[in-house]
Amino acid sequence: MSQRLAGHALVEALIAQGVNTAFGVPGESYLAVLDGFHEHRERIRFVACRQEGGAAFMAEAQGKLSGRPGICFVTRGPGATNASIGLHTAFQDSTPLILFVGQVASDQRDREAFQELDYRQVFGPGTLGMAKWVGEAQSADRLPEYVARAFHTALQGRPGPVVIVLPEDLLTTHTAAPVLPRVEPAQAWPAPGALRDLRALLVQAQRPFVIAGGGGWDAEGARALQRFAENWQLPVGCGFRFQDTFDNHHPLYAGDVGIGINPKLATRIREADLVIALGVRLGEMTTGGYMLLEAPRPKQKLVHLHAGAEELGRVYAADLLLQASVNNAAKALEALAAPPSLAWSAWSEAASADFAANRVPQPVEPLDMAQVMLTVERLAPEDAVFTNGAGNFSGWLHRYVRYRGLQHHGRTQLAPTSGAMGYGVPAAVAASLLYPERTVINVAGDGDFLMTGQELATATGYGARKLISLVVDNGTYGTIRMHQEREYPGRVCGSDLFNPDFAALARAYGWNAAKVERTDEFEPAFRAALAAGTPTLIHLKLASEVSTTRATLGAIREAALKQRA
Repeated sequence: MSQRLAGHALVEALIAQGVNTAFGVPGESYLAVLDGFHEHRERIRFVACRQEGGAAFMAEAQGKLSGRPGICFVTRGPGATNASIGLHTAFQDSTPLILFVGQVASDQRDREAFQELDYRQVFGPGTLGMAKWVGEAQSADRLPEYVARAFHTALQGRPGPVVIVLPEDLLTTHTAAPVLPRVEPAQAWPAPGALRDLRALLVQAQRPFVIAGGGGWDAEGARALQRFAENWQLPVGCGFRFQDTFDNHHPLYAGDVGIGINPKLATRIREADLVIALGVRLGEMTTGGYMLLEAPRPKQKLVHLHAGAEELGRVYAADLLLQASVNNAAKALEALAAPPSLAWSAWSEAASADFAANRVPQPVEPLDMAQVMLTVERLAPEDAVFTNGAGNFSGWLHRYVRYRGLQHHGRTQLAPTSGAMGYGVPAAVAASLLYPERTVINVAGDGDFLMTGQELATATGYGARKLISLVVDNGTYGTIRMHQEREYPGRVCGSDLFNPDFAALARAYGWNAAKVERTDEFEPAFRAALAAGTPTLIHLKLASEVSTTRATLGAIREAALKQRA
């Protein structure tokens, strides 16, 4: 290998790993890497974003969509801390991501030089940190080694984010180090004895239930999960914001297990005598605050299958623990022979019926968000990608849009289990740039949108086409207002919003735009957006009395009373 700048060698290492797009905000601490992107611009592109949080969200979406680590570059200090929100999201969502951070020159370390930080302290690896590993390259010749290890770490076991720190002077050093081959993660299979035990638990069950989700799934794994469910006629629910793990149109689908869960589904999980958790961490949102499955010892028999050994037994004392790569676990379950007759056919049929009944809305005037979401589902292409950030507005999307299983078109849902506001717009921009042939639909709240709405400029600048953003404007931080009204009725502070004209703002970024205030106005506006072939924002202006705050407050109060009881 000939001598070249280490910054160029880094870009070559990314190309060897199959990377063709990296996201970031340029910084003087890694100019040699930017020069490497220019040198290899025919094989890889650098997408310059408007803020590091948006760039990190785009890389996280890239990781979800591709199953390979999303790539983000930021400069030292403020750049790195801005990007931390995407890193945290990738950690909680089990998404492979590599964040490359510029660092001060080696001879300036430990002086609190300009924008200097100790990134091992900032991002501290561990089960409650923000990264699986934080490494700082020690020499130009070892840089390809660090890149390969970063890919291995991000992909193996429970997928997640890695941080690689790049001293500025190292990147301008010449090296002849060869790049390393494409990394493929090691795959673990469940032990045969444990599978026999799982089958025995299934045969003895009367009311089994499967909760599937988490990171690391591929199309073949999703197909195997579906065949396992069909062989045993098992009702399947998807963990919080992993609704595309199992085809929502399938007759065995029972609904999403997360915030705003269908009360009948919550009751069904509580009454199950066996829960098989496949790929999900069984975190707070999926377990309803650790109440659907009581921690540490559930009333239901529990089988937990997960790729990360650190997750097994972390919260729950399960009856059976199986460590395996999620796709291999699904394939092994598919091979389990079912008995000639099953005791729970009516149980599974009722679960599906409850899901269907929960999608029948109650009319609301003048703008019915349930009908808006049903219209979106009816008109959107089957392979459309849906994105959202955090807020009560997302409940309409999660409840009324059925996601296709990822075996059909790959990931169709990009949403933060970390509850990060501002995720949806950057994720949609990334999806549109990475898959320009697919329609991408973002649903954002008004507070959510304005946290990263400047990335509309990134979409325009890089030629995004089939991109639609629906901005739900109710003039409030709805989730916070809901909790305020519950805990301190009538004492609202800090949750009211002053909003711009979102349609005018979108036009300033070069987007098409429309404003919708009535239900019958939405369908023609959405049809026009689908046909436009250029990015479109639809401003959904809700009347003050029509908000998820009022719609869900009663249900949350009721749930809180039940939990306290």
